[in-house]
Amino acid sequence: MCEYCGCQSITAIKELTREHDMVVAMIGDVRGAHAAGDVSRQAELARRIAAVLGPHTHVEEHGLFPLLADDFPDHVAALEAEHRHIEAVLGAASAGTPSDPGWPGELMETLDLLRDHILKEQDGVFPAALTTLGGADWDSVDAVRTEVGSRLPAMGDSTG
Repeated sequence: MCEYCGCQSITAIKELTREHDMVVAMIGDVRGAHAAGDVSRQAELARRIAAVLGPHTHVEEHGLFPLLADDFPDHVAALEAEHRHIEAVLGAASAGTPSDPGWPGELMETLDLLRDHILKEQDGVFPAALTTLGGADWDSVDAVRTEVGSRLPAMGDSTG
C-alpha cells in the first residue's frame, strides 16, 4: 500500500486500497493454484476476486472516475477498458470451471494486467484525486460506497 502522499487518510481511498490488497493476496493464491495445475481452484479464486472487484469497480466508475474524467479523460477511459477486460476473463468462471483449455493462461495474463492496473490506480489515480478533489467530491464517492456497501471478507480471509 502506498503511504507517501497521504491519500490513505481519505476513507474512500483507504477502502479501495484495502480491496486492492485483498485482490493482490488472492492473485498470489491463483499463481500457486496455476503452478499446481489446479484449474478448479483457479476458477474458485477468480470468482472471489470478481466478488471483491464488483463493488470496488462500481465505486471507482460511479464515484471516483467521473470526478476525474474532465482532467484525465484518456486515463479514465483506459482504466475502464481494463475493467471490462478483467471482468470478462474473471466472469468466464462465474458458473464453474471454464472448459476452455486456454483459460488458465488467459487468467494469468489478465491477473498480470490487474496487478499493473492496481499500481496505476494507487500510484497515479489516488494521488491525483487527493490533489484534485475536495470535501464534497469525497462525500459523493462515499455515497456511492454506501450504495454498494462493503460486502468484503476481513483482510486475512482471502482464501475463505
